[in-house]
Amino acid sequence: MNTRNLVNFLFKTALIGGIAGLIISFFVQYEVYAANLSPFNFMELIGLIIFNIGLGLTFSVLSMTGFFAYLFINRYGVSLFRSFWPVIQVVLIAFVLFDLVYFPYQATKGEVSIFWYILTVLALLGYGWLVALKKAKETKKNAFIPALFFMVVMTTVEWVPGLQVEGTDYAWLMIAPLLACNTYQLLALHRINNKSEEKNLSRNHQATSNKKTSHSKA
Repeated sequence: MNTRNLVNFLFKTALIGGIAGLIISFFVQYEVYAANLSPFNFMELIGLIIFNIGLGLTFSVLSMTGFFAYLFINRYGVSLFRSFWPVIQVVLIAFVLFDLVYFPYQATKGEVSIFWYILTVLALLGYGWLVALKKAKETKKNAFIPALFFMVVMTTVEWVPGLQVEGTDYAWLMIAPLLACNTYQLLALHRINNKSEEKNLSRNHQATSNKKTSHSKA
């Protein structure tokens, strides 16, 4: 990936994070928006929109950091554990999903039904599973487990600050941009690399053709 593609990749990730942050805020902060719509308060409404876009942009930076960390972890895991790395990733996925249910439920001391935590975990796993399937379909079959690891484990690690805040609003405002950015990065990277390879092959072919033409004329 050249510098131009990298900058474009990062810019689109940030843009997606900002848009996702704004969209989820319409649902999470519905009452706040409604209060500024009736009566209509233009300045407060604009300020709220800018704030939520900025929040989404902040989470997109966190997502980018997690993505590049994942690339390093995956490469390191393959070189260190070799054929055992997929098994280790599956174990880590299961461990993280268990933690997402057990520790938040214990923190509420039973005030919140465990059903909601299980539902959250299943939703995260289901979404990650679909994204991983698409990644494997567009690249290779053995990309499924690393992709699922990234969507579940790395997203959860990035989400930890939101889970530690009292209440659920901040957690929802955080998870939407993270999932949107992580999905884009995971599915866009190989597409960008493929386009770059195609352009390089095309340039090499053109250069070879030009050389043959010049030799034939000579």
